[in-house]
Amino acid sequence: MEHVGMTGVRLEARDLALLEGEEGEGARLAMSVVARMADVVRARELLDISAAHIDSSLYQGPATLEFAERLAEGGARVRVPATLNVSGVDVGGWRDWDVPSSWAEPARRQMEAYEAMGCEPTWTCAPYQTQLRPRFGEQIAWGESSAIVFANSVLGARTERYPDLLDICCAITGRAPAAGLHLTRNRGGEVLVDLSRVPRRLAEESALYPVLGHWIGLRVAGRIPVLDGLRARPEEDDLKALGAAMASSGAVGLFHWVGLTPEAPDRSAAFQGREAASRLRPGPAELRAARDELGSELSEEDGLDLVVLGSPHFSLSEFAALARLVEGRRRHPGVRLLITTGRAVRTLAGKAGYLDAIEAFGGELTVDTCILTTPMLPEGIRRLMTNSAKYAWYTPGLLDRAIAFGSLADCVDSAVAGRVTRDDGAWTAQP
Repeated sequence: MEHVGMTGVRLEARDLALLEGEEGEGARLAMSVVARMADVVRARELLDISAAHIDSSLYQGPATLEFAERLAEGGARVRVPATLNVSGVDVGGWRDWDVPSSWAEPARRQMEAYEAMGCEPTWTCAPYQTQLRPRFGEQIAWGESSAIVFANSVLGARTERYPDLLDICCAITGRAPAAGLHLTRNRGGEVLVDLSRVPRRLAEESALYPVLGHWIGLRVAGRIPVLDGLRARPEEDDLKALGAAMASSGAVGLFHWVGLTPEAPDRSAAFQGREAASRLRPGPAELRAARDELGSELSEEDGLDLVVLGSPHFSLSEFAALARLVEGRRRHPGVRLLITTGRAVRTLAGKAGYLDAIEAFGGELTVDTCILTTPMLPEGIRRLMTNSAKYAWYTPGLLDRAIAFGSLADCVDSAVAGRVTRDDGAWTAQP
């Protein structure tokens, strides 16, 4: 049985039952939001989803807490496996930083509301690092920009760019608007990014990928880029950094990498047989300028207060790389080093022995949250450095701090030196 509601969206009997409150007020509210948003995006029908990742779990003030508690108190429960993105507080370690209790308490309450609805307490922006991953072609509803682009691009699952509050409503109803990147016709590439001018030495530098993502994002304006021609094969963490940067600077929800990502076995498949609408061809000069742009507020003469790593959350392989870099070394007494990660990855890193070297170096860990989303930094910390294009892009506006960008090795060297230091060798290489 189908019904065309006042919005013009075709609703099935089960959707109407939820709208009529047959499963409680929380489910009714969630269904009303999903149906209304389907109308906004001009979807003609809803589709079933098999999983969700909830960015609404992040405390952003009284309104987000009220919404979560209203759903939970109304008896809402998720119908599909639903992981939780970062929260507004590290419940076990917030007192080690400058988080006010007036923030920590409502943030904790919001966490409890989402757990009460049956969500999995993953508290990470990178659930694919430790959770069962969605399969190729699987319809899901994921929030959080870096997770969305990873799921669509690297895994080949299908999710629109879900905003806060809609993601949890999809999880409660098990339904989502059949629109956007859920649909095959909307997943074809639009912009060709020819990487043949990138020198091999730079192509093998991990810091290339966040910089490249930042550069592409600024130029594609939300369109779907197709990358081809690089003389190196990126690892998963490289793709994670690439997508996060694109999503931050350019609202990109999907990219294709020819011969690497699942919907791009060749260039024709990536573009679904169509011609590229436009082409980009970055070389070493453009990419070095993009790298410098990310950290333009600090120079190599400036001191540092904090090196911050983990946006998206640090992976187990990144912990392994960091442990090798810091082994036998010690940070400068004036510089703190902070890694943000998920609680599951922290456990794995501890079992692998990686945390011993990092803690001996003077590194600190925060789980469940992100410095961009919780008021944790002391006022005296004004000069930051990171290997994340996402952190570098958002820090000046969200945190009102100056920031420098460099590779992971640059960040460690700078933490030891007490000032910004970078190895420019790969960035000056010629094609």
